[in-house]
Amino acid sequence: MKRIATIHRKTNETDIRLKLNLDGRGKSRVATGIRFFDHMLDLVARHGAFDLEIIAKGDLDVDQHHTVEDVGITLGEAVQKALGSKRGILRAGYFLMPMDETLAAAAVDLGGRPYCVVSAKISASHVGDYQTELTEDFFQGFAQAARANVHLRALYGRSSHHQVEAMFKAFARALRFAVSRDKRLRSVLPSTKGLL
Repeated sequence: MKRIATIHRKTNETDIRLKLNLDGRGKSRVATGIRFFDHMLDLVARHGAFDLEIIAKGDLDVDQHHTVEDVGITLGEAVQKALGSKRGILRAGYFLMPMDETLAAAAVDLGGRPYCVVSAKISASHVGDYQTELTEDFFQGFAQAARANVHLRALYGRSSHHQVEAMFKAFARALRFAVSRDKRLRSVLPSTKGLL
């Protein structure tokens, strides 16, 4: 069964069209108007082995916040929709991502309860054209919409670029594992509660 979702999310601040294939080949076509953010979303597709298309138009003349957060929300909605019943998935995943002098950790649980913790001391206010403080807003939006626990930490690192990038890569790898299916448990819901 194909795990594909298409979402169109339109507000007074953003207009986002997103297509996600959880069982893709890491292909992406992303345009948000924020070039560094596009690069991070390309990394999510490649390291998650997802096919991802995002066309986002936001009020960038006001700020980047609405666009970044709403893309996170839309991606979370797409993951939730593409997973369907969640039967047979591994549900949780974690990953440690080294990137030169930086090490980032991510843990994701698709257990139905949204919570997000991001811990990083990023010294630069911008990396390229991207406001680094919005990294947490993206992952908060994703966690709420996907109804997931998302924990991210840049354990150490000198380069702000590397810290942000390592967190996105670690997140993608953790999510890739969490959405993976276990053939032995293909009809089993990964919860003793009987509900996710």
